[in-house]
Amino acid sequence: MLSLNGWKINLQVCYDLRFPVWSKNSYENGTHAYDVLIYAANWPEVRSHAYKSLLLARAIENQAYVIWVNRVGEDGNKIKHSGDTMIVDPYGKIIQQAKPFKEESLFVTLSYSKLTDFRSKFKVGLDWDNYSISYL
Repeated sequence: MLSLNGWKINLQVCYDLRFPVWSKNSYENGTHAYDVLIYAANWPEVRSHAYKSLLLARAIENQAYVIWVNRVGEDGNKIKHSGDTMIVDPYGKIIQQAKPFKEESLFVTLSYSKLTDFRSKFKVGLDWDNYSISYL
């Protein structure tokens, strides 16, 4: 986790998307652990339906913005990567998405007030389980 200009950011890599526990937001003493979830990805186009669906779920279940940055082109094993870089809002709606198979830069202004307003109206964080992950 890191903090930038008042935003709390959770950094993940592509395969983590398959394991929701690694991105599980927490809510303690009226504060969410993070506001934005960023994935740096290397997912092939053949599984694009899976990652597109999971990204929306991560935004909704964690009440956070999700940013997906995926590679474009063909790798050394002839596996195609469509990119599909996207930004999703806490409601699970795609704010912006790159065109498939095209290198693009996306620019968007995230609204902290929209995020906090949503969280204050639907306080699902109050019902989240408190847990910790320990490493052996």
